[in-house]
Amino acid sequence: MKGNLIKSLFLSLLLFTSCIPEIPIEYLDTETSESSQPYSKTILDQEIKGIHVEHISITGSQPIIDQSVDGYKYIYLFIKGKGAVTADSKDYEIVPETIFLPNDIPSIRIQNTVRDTLHYLKISSLLTDQDFKDLKEFPKENTQQVYYAKFTDCKSYTEPIKSPNTVSRTILPNQYIPRIAMGTVQTTGPDRVGAHEHPMLEQLFLGLSDNNCTVYADDAQVDFPEYSVLHIPLGSSHSVSVEKDEVMYYVWMDFFRDKKGEEWLKTHNTNENE
Repeated sequence: MKGNLIKSLFLSLLLFTSCIPEIPIEYLDTETSESSQPYSKTILDQEIKGIHVEHISITGSQPIIDQSVDGYKYIYLFIKGKGAVTADSKDYEIVPETIFLPNDIPSIRIQNTVRDTLHYLKISSLLTDQDFKDLKEFPKENTQQVYYAKFTDCKSYTEPIKSPNTVSRTILPNQYIPRIAMGTVQTTGPDRVGAHEHPMLEQLFLGLSDNNCTVYADDAQVDFPEYSVLHIPLGSSHSVSVEKDEVMYYVWMDFFRDKKGEEWLKTHNTNENE
């Protein structure tokens, strides 16, 4: 009788554990490669409808020529190594933690610095019929000209769920690509981003240099190191914590389900003094 009770409790615990949603995470291979050919790997394949994420690295002397495809918009997040992007005959210096959008330029050239490996994420967003309509309403300079910025040069903001010690920056405001916004969160522990929910958007996190914290979503949790990408389960109550003397430093990427969902961004209080 006692053995059956223990077995029943064990099976119940196993069933409960299996019902806890996982936090999908992938770890980027950022170790220096000896290959002279560019490296590419799809990250978190098909996690978010209409969004494709690739980790790409360039080590040798062979550049990458990227051609845009009709119906898509592209975001490049350069996270490690140095190089340059050439767009419309103009060169843009690339250092770690730089964002680049080619917008209407159909072809760009990406090259690493000699004896350095350049690592970046290429994010492709499939446009809907409504997205095409919304693009016509965006400021022309946002959609026709290159958008290029170092993360540290972007405007900071505050948010009720974050401590005064946290530095948050908007690296990609909305109204550049429909239904997308991005930013960074940076602090030193002990600290945390308070629990919150946003069922109106899908969200990815990208761990930047020295990031070493923990992400929670409902009853699940996962260690979140530098150079990793995770997907916050849709609608979950999620938070982030960092231990004493450790670093929290990541990019959040918001992919809104519709234009109305962007009202969420009003919780960000921009520092107008910058």
